Amino acid sequence: MQKTVVINVVGLTPNALGVHTPFLTQWAAQAKVVPVGHVLPAVTCSVQATYLTGKWPSEHGIVGNGWYFRDECEPRLWRQSNHLIEAPKIWEVARAQDPTFTCANICWWYAMYSTADYTVTPRPQYLADGRKLPDCYTYPMELRPHLENKLGTFPLFDFWGPRTTIKSSQWIAQAAIEVDRLHDPTLTLVYLPHLDYNAQRYGPADARVNTDLREIDQVCQELATYFESRGAAVIFLSEYGIAPVSQPVHLNRVLRQYGYLSIREERGLELLDAGTCQAFALADHQVAHVYANDLSKVAAVRELLAQVPGVAEVLGSAEKAARHLDHPRAGELVVVAEPQAWFTYYYWLDDAKAPDFARIVDIHRKPGYDPVEMFTDPNIKFLVPKIALKVLRKKLGFRMLMDVIPLDASLVGGSHGRPPATPGEGPLLMSRHRELLPDALEAPVVFDVILAHLRG
Repeated sequence: MQKTVVINVVGLTPNALGVHTPFLTQWAAQAKVVPVGHVLPAVTCSVQATYLTGKWPSEHGIVGNGWYFRDECEPRLWRQSNHLIEAPKIWEVARAQDPTFTCANICWWYAMYSTADYTVTPRPQYLADGRKLPDCYTYPMELRPHLENKLGTFPLFDFWGPRTTIKSSQWIAQAAIEVDRLHDPTLTLVYLPHLDYNAQRYGPADARVNTDLREIDQVCQELATYFESRGAAVIFLSEYGIAPVSQPVHLNRVLRQYGYLSIREERGLELLDAGTCQAFALADHQVAHVYANDLSKVAAVRELLAQVPGVAEVLGSAEKAARHLDHPRAGELVVVAEPQAWFTYYYWLDDAKAPDFARIVDIHRKPGYDPVEMFTDPNIKFLVPKIALKVLRKKLGFRMLMDVIPLDASLVGGSHGRPPATPGEGPLLMSRHRELLPDALEAPVVFDVILAHLRG
């Protein structure tokens, strides 16, 4: 098979190509650039699973970055086991056609315990004393110490949180090159998250995003130059575009005010008790799954949420089927935001009763996605000394809470998940093998395009 690399530049759109991306713009001029159709929801886990299986979420089961695990009565986001994807992956299909085929997955999601030959993915160490240390998971296991010796520890706090930088994407790119030098896989999948950060913080038109574009352009140049020197076919790909937003919508607060939510209090703080809620919303950017433990309430909840300012659509069974989202993991209802709006997970009515994890970076305990984790609280006086003292306590082995995240959802300037306003604001695919690309493609067809490159 033809050696191929797929470079997933999250947030890259046709409209973003230009003066701030000199390499990608020049590369695109010698390639074919096609828009990729919408996946609902247009979020990382759902889109990546669609690309890698050639199936819609209704078939592969990844209905968002997380969902309500009904058997456990727990909303869970950012799980990592590849066994959650309920369809064959592209490397399994390719290997069946060519037993010599190998695949390296460098930080695409659901990387753990897959049948890919080589894996690198973020995986912090969660210590018994409450500390969280930067780290990654690899397969084979001996790949991790090799990468650490060559590249240093995976820069977890540059990957997500208030201090995100280009360093995480640079590390991932170097890891992809190092894995290729060691193992020469047939297919390498590379995930570059950098454009997700400031575009969500401040909005895609903010001047700071121009710096991000220049930084990721340099990383893309390094990767393409290396892999093309190795005779690889290069594909640039993205998952979604980020749209400007100015209206956070608190669906769970609405549901609470109408008696659908169940809340328990611990130490004076409030926790969502999903298993006893009549209905609750798992918010995921501009889409939310609404789960109903009491099915008799679904029609009333749908009518209520359809009237909430910032809500564009509330999808029931028929609409979910039409949007390829009719899977048992999906909510009884799926809510889609207006273009300028996005959904928070917030359920408390008094910030003094917000749970302790609301003010920290904690992607696993929050019952929804929280982009406010990319900010520090502007109301904290002497923020830098306070953080330094907390870090010192951590290094000395003391328990501490890095409670510096604000509870002000109005800070967020960009989001994604709903259909883009125009193809130029949505995802793209670029390849110099023009003959292998149609003029536009539905998201599941990305699978066929990658496979066509592998077949040469």
